[in-house]
Amino acid sequence: MAGCAPSEALQKSTATFEPIKQACAGRDGWSDAAPPAHIYGNVYMVGTCGITALLITSPKGHFLIDGATAEAASGIAENIRKLGFEPKDVRYLLATHEHVDHAGGLAELKRITGAKFVTRAEAKAAMESGTPGPTDPQLGLLPPFEGVKADLILRDSQTLRLGQQELTMITTPGHTPGGTSWTWKSCEGAVCQQIVYSDSLNAVSADTYRFTDNPAYVATILASIDRISSFKKCDILISPHPFQSELFERLANKSKLIDRTGCVRYASAAKDRLDARLAKEAAN
Repeated sequence: MAGCAPSEALQKSTATFEPIKQACAGRDGWSDAAPPAHIYGNVYMVGTCGITALLITSPKGHFLIDGATAEAASGIAENIRKLGFEPKDVRYLLATHEHVDHAGGLAELKRITGAKFVTRAEAKAAMESGTPGPTDPQLGLLPPFEGVKADLILRDSQTLRLGQQELTMITTPGHTPGGTSWTWKSCEGAVCQQIVYSDSLNAVSADTYRFTDNPAYVATILASIDRISSFKKCDILISPHPFQSELFERLANKSKLIDRTGCVRYASAAKDRLDARLAKEAAN
């Protein structure tokens, strides 16, 4: 599978950056600037200390998943340039879910890149309005963001392709109604790994929301947890907040980057948190 890589000179110049773990030590704000980092093959972290944004490159153009906050958008574009790529070569702009910390920078990144924004039907209204939908457990908890117009709507298991690089959409609602995960294969030479960028699976809500009063929504979350847990190929797990999957620690110690138990452990931790939340509600 072909993929663009920075030139040798650029690799040497970007090697002078502090390792991302050190650069973000004690800093996990949504807009806290972070240096770019190579993850695997044609996949790069270009986000902030608190928010993952992924660049997946190909000779036919690039994918960018998530945009952090509006304040972080220009820094994401600059990280792409630091790696030796051009923001204008981003063809598809994707997202995990319709909250300000992941979608707040998408409108500006669309202006910078000219890319087509791709989303699910269930996320479209919230993405375009910048306001979480009426069934979102976090409605009223987070501030609005600048909406971004959808250019393409995908359904579960549909794919996007640029040259030989293909990404598959996985519907994982629960953290939000429009929650979306992505999976694809990236290679280093003849060695390929299946990457899963799993959306947040956390049952988080505004203070007045009770999951116990919304059993159908709880069932939705459980179905998404089960889906991520059941992935037969999950070589490298990545999450929307780096700390959720210990991304920086794994980048600092590449021997831990590939962990085929990652999806199972990530889903199990989410199930434990959901169980604890339901038990707490039942006790009150």
